[in-house]
Amino acid sequence: MHTKGRVLMAMSGGIDSSVAAILLHQQGYEVVGLTMKTWDYASAGTGQKETGCCSLDSINDARSIAVQYGFPHYILDIRTEFGESVIDNFVDEYLAGRTPNPCVMCNTHIKWEALLKRADMLNCEFIATGHYAKVREENGRYVISRGLDPTKDQSYVLWGVSQECLSRTMFPIGGFEKSAIRQMARDMGLHDLANKSESYEICFIPDNDYRSFLKHRVPELENQLEGGSFVDKNGKVLGKHRGYPFYTIGQRKGLEVAVGSALYVTEIKPESNTVVLGEIEDLQRQSMMVRNINLVKYAGISEGQEALTKIRYKDPGTFSQLVQDGNTMRVTFHAPVKAVAPGQSAVFYEGDDVIGGGFIEKSLKNQN
Repeated sequence: MHTKGRVLMAMSGGIDSSVAAILLHQQGYEVVGLTMKTWDYASAGTGQKETGCCSLDSINDARSIAVQYGFPHYILDIRTEFGESVIDNFVDEYLAGRTPNPCVMCNTHIKWEALLKRADMLNCEFIATGHYAKVREENGRYVISRGLDPTKDQSYVLWGVSQECLSRTMFPIGGFEKSAIRQMARDMGLHDLANKSESYEICFIPDNDYRSFLKHRVPELENQLEGGSFVDKNGKVLGKHRGYPFYTIGQRKGLEVAVGSALYVTEIKPESNTVVLGEIEDLQRQSMMVRNINLVKYAGISEGQEALTKIRYKDPGTFSQLVQDGNTMRVTFHAPVKAVAPGQSAVFYEGDDVIGGGFIEKSLKNQN
């Protein structure tokens, strides 16, 4: 008999969500599985075999778990919403000279909203995912914190999830290390999943070649933008490039410019199709502006709030001071940071807790 409530479990067919679903089932929850079809690989023009969370094999893996443990499983086709909110934003951000964060966009605007809507339709009190993170209620707020395994923690990509969504969210594996989840899978008889290699690419770019993806989505892009200038910080032309959307802040490889020392992309100017190159010290920034702020731990913060700020997923973080002005945040780092990329997420931490986050609007070279 189920006594703990009814949970809609997002199941990708991978090891993490599969083990999470079984754990909830074993703990006495009434589990309903849902696999979201977000992307059709044929649309990417990569010519690769369909793999990952949206493939038929993955959908079948999720369904087989549900059948084995006796709970219902549904498939939800959200390719249209995913295309409009995530794919279009991905392309638009590169065309604006920024580096997008598709996983954050998907979590914020697609997965949680789709899960909550279907949870209500299926009379589920809770929703659950296989993310390595934790959530708790404290002082009337629902707080995201880091998962136990520092190498798998996914709190960084969850800063945009609303309080309403978090109030009904469960992360069943957030308190485990990945090695423990693999062992659980073996103990559950899921040997294929336990030994399955993981993909770290963007889900809709299985070959990890975003430049080819952009060319396929916007065929005229290369012809229109090829031949723009690489310049140094003083404006001196150093060579020609293939089009500014094909470069990211901090990039070193593939520049095809030789000046006798290592060069990095330090700035992208879409209005003039110009890419600025410099040496590694030219990537250093002391502060930045962050937009679209979503606060998680607190409803508001005091001026000068101290936080550890991460500017990319694998960034260990840098201590900083936060000053909020409406929907924007000025972040001043206590030590210069390298390669602040507009479009990426900035996430603010207090210990293991997520204070909030936003999208990097621009970097500033000094505090003035």
